[in-house]
Amino acid sequence: MGQNRRQDPLPKLSEKEMTVKKMFDRIAPKYDFLNRLITFRLDVVWRKETIKQLKPASGSIILDVACGTGDLCRALQKAGAEPIGLDFSRGMLISFNSIAPLINADALKIPLKNSSLDGATCGFALRNFVDIKPFLSEVSRVLKPGSQLAILEVDQPENKLIRIGHSFYFSKIVPFIGKIFSDKEAYRYLPRSVVYLPSENELHKLLKNSGFSEVQKIRLTGGIAQLLIAQKQN
Repeated sequence: MGQNRRQDPLPKLSEKEMTVKKMFDRIAPKYDFLNRLITFRLDVVWRKETIKQLKPASGSIILDVACGTGDLCRALQKAGAEPIGLDFSRGMLISFNSIAPLINADALKIPLKNSSLDGATCGFALRNFVDIKPFLSEVSRVLKPGSQLAILEVDQPENKLIRIGHSFYFSKIVPFIGKIFSDKEAYRYLPRSVVYLPSENELHKLLKNSGFSEVQKIRLTGGIAQLLIAQKQN
């Protein structure tokens, strides 16, 4: 597919952390509203499926990395778990809508002890990290052996017609909606940031090299989203 020649380039790796942080600070107040509107509330369905697949035990301590405004933390609490939210955007944490304890920190330097958590989740943030490998290594470090990591992320549909329609919607319609209700530049970046995601094989390899096994990928809603479940090796 052709690129819009007037489109600004995605931020360089050296600029990405600060650019993304400022962006999420700006869009935090209307982040939940836009998520529901843009996905037709499918994001709610995807988070429910994430919890269903994670199967957290009652009282288990689960870290939600890049927790945003707390959607996954609330879902984890409803399932009987005890979530901890971590995000580097103060704006997101100010707009947090769960009673879970919070940590304002970098996901590449998680300030928790080794093997101290019963599980971890990460929703729609993988493509925003400067480097995915150290993130996975950090999550592996803080997880207990045998515990699970659930990563919810966007994806590219395999079906050609769905892929074309999905691409048009997220590259043209989503930025327009973002311009009306929130921040046009942020909602231009978010659909395009999928290019930061490794291929399926690369991502599975990164997970395995970071100490995870039994990696399972679940395609959601025709493949426009994906759920990865992986187990920390004993």
